Parts: sequence; C-alpha cells; structure tokens
Amino acid sequence: MPDNSTKKRNRLRIIGGDWRSRVIDFPDAPGLRPTPDRIRETLFNWLQLKIAGANCLDLFAGSGVLGIEALSRGASMVTSLETDNGAVKAIENNARLLGTSAIKILRQDAMTWLNRKNEAQSFDLVFMDPPFASALQAQCCSLLAANGWLSAGALVYVEAAEPVQTLPLPAGWTLLKHKRAGDVHYGLCQASL
Repeated sequence: MPDNSTKKRNRLRIIGGDWRSRVIDFPDAPGLRPTPDRIRETLFNWLQLKIAGANCLDLFAGSGVLGIEALSRGASMVTSLETDNGAVKAIENNARLLGTSAIKILRQDAMTWLNRKNEAQSFDLVFMDPPFASALQAQCCSLLAANGWLSAGALVYVEAAEPVQTLPLPAGWTLLKHKRAGDVHYGLCQASL
C-alpha cells in the first residue's frame, strides 16, 4: 500500500484571492521549506494594497507558493528562480493546473542571476527566502539594489533564521515591518523611492 503521509505533507493551500482554497503540491527536496500559512497570511495582509498589478520576483522559489499566492491576489507576473529540478517541475505543473501563464520559471541559481546587471525589467515586489544555512539575505539585498532589479519604492520580503532587523540593508532601504513565528524571522523592506 502506498505511503500517503508524504503526499499530505507536501501540499499547501492557497489562502486568498482568485485561487483561494486551491491546493498545490511540492516535492521533497533538501532545504525546501515552504512559507507556512500563518506567515503567508500576515505577509499578504501587509501587501494587500500593493499587490494589484505588481511584477514579482520569487528568488529561491522552492514550492512556488509565494509567487502563486501573489498571482491569486492580483499580481500581474511572477518570475520564479529555482535550481531543484523536482521543484521546478512542480511549479510548472501547479501553474498548468491553475491555468496561468503569468509565471515565468527559470531554472537558475538566484545569486548568479542577480550578479549580472539588469537591463530588461524591474520588479515591484521581491520574495526572498534562501536556505537559512546560506545566510544570503544581505548579499541578495545588495545585489537587488546595485544591479537595477527594483522599481522605485519596490517592496522586498525577507525570511531568515536571525532577526530581520539585524540585517544590513542597502542605503536608502527601510524595514517597514517585521515579525517572528517560531524559528522564522520575516520582514518587509522598501527600497529607495
């Protein structure tokens, strides 16, 4: 008899918007740690007046739930970066099941991608949830600011193992909100206007 316990654990419910209550699946992958419902609800309450029409970037996409939740709530486009093949396939499958072509999935390392100068597009909202052990949050923020990835006043969501208020932010950035849920520290920053 197949083991259904893994299948049940590897599912998330979209908590708001057009796809509210729809379920997405994600694979077992080392370090994949989807943002829990309670944190997503707080985050999207913070973003409720800023999400409509936003062009979003989901770094270290993992399950893809943050980008999918953003689209469900009115974002116009999400670019998701992920290196794990199983996670990329799951995001592609979830996009197909939801009937959306507004997710652009790139099988690329986020740090390599951010390290180049951007001349193509800017993002209004960035979701940044790198593996906790990597401590890449500050470096990602610096690259986002330095390489032209952000529109003026863009919002950057950060998850970390350490308090977000201790994160060295680029000049002109402001930490708007921060909270903690268990071992997860998270916050919302605004880039220079």
